[in-house]
Amino acid sequence: MQLNTPYNSNLDVTRGHLLISEPFLPDKNFERSVILLCEHQATKGSFGLVLNKPTEMTVSDVIDSSSFEQTLYIGGPVEQNTLHFVHTLAEIPNAVPLRDGVFWGGDFEYINALAIANRLSATNSRFFVGYSGWGEGQLTDELKENSWILSTTNLQLIFQVPADELWKQILKNMGGRFKVVANYPTNPRFN
Repeated sequence: MQLNTPYNSNLDVTRGHLLISEPFLPDKNFERSVILLCEHQATKGSFGLVLNKPTEMTVSDVIDSSSFEQTLYIGGPVEQNTLHFVHTLAEIPNAVPLRDGVFWGGDFEYINALAIANRLSATNSRFFVGYSGWGEGQLTDELKENSWILSTTNLQLIFQVPADELWKQILKNMGGRFKVVANYPTNPRFN
């Protein structure tokens, strides 16, 4: 079931936006997900990371370093043999600025040195296996179909709110009709 309200009619999609899945999105990979768009080019496609799907593993479980004891997240169903990260550490070389002092990627050797120095935490960085990807025009079509709610919520929130509360909290912060959406039951038959 999709809501018949045009959520995204006033926003141009760009890097740094959040995609909030509509409450009854039928794809289990994206059920009640919050995705940070790291790249969006209408003619080439889009790349994002699911922010609220933690695993029971730490980053150290998948790389050869005991310094990364942070929770590892599933960034999406594509290429789950790749590691990605977002952070608030402006000093990391080659990091891509997204918005609100949040960056994507950068020099991994530098971030490894920060991990060894105990300068990484859940309040300044998050790591992901895999990513979410869309081909040319695919995300635009999904937005027109109201599969996603586009949000410009301050990105610092992703490091402040627990992953299991993020979807609901962002919708509540957006106010108005989104506050109502935030309270939709997972299964409407339980209402």
